[in-house]
Amino acid sequence: MTRDKPFHRMNMDRIAGRLLALSALGTALCAAAPARADLRMCNNTNNRVSVALAYTDGQGWVSEGWWNLKSLDCVTLLRGALAAQYYYLYAMDERGGEWKGKVFMCTSDREFKIEGRQDCFVRGYNRTGFFEVDTGKDTKSWTVQLTDQATP
Repeated sequence: MTRDKPFHRMNMDRIAGRLLALSALGTALCAAAPARADLRMCNNTNNRVSVALAYTDGQGWVSEGWWNLKSLDCVTLLRGALAAQYYYLYAMDERGGEWKGKVFMCTSDREFKIEGRQDCFVRGYNRTGFFEVDTGKDTKSWTVQLTDQATP
């Protein structure tokens, strides 16, 4: 029969010291890590959705897509601190539902990144209405929650 050795006071002090050191290291690493700053979208609908994004990059308008989100899934659309107050989104679900607006941008049926928002048809693109997202002045990150559309 073997007996478990009882903890000695010295062993407990050593363990507590190591835990305290690990805790301090973890706190320092967390404090040194930059805060997350992204533009994200969460799909809180019952269907899979495809999402397109439009924004100004300081030089001109850019539209890009498609991000495909399963039901109850989230995705990062832009990484890093937000550079603008307004972003524009368009989404459609697999059943034909749309989240759209009156700000028109160029899109494509396949994956795309398009510069400019003029002459979409002439350049071989679709012209799609995006809805505006106001992230607020000086906001560094934002999450858009896409929900099922209310039925009248």
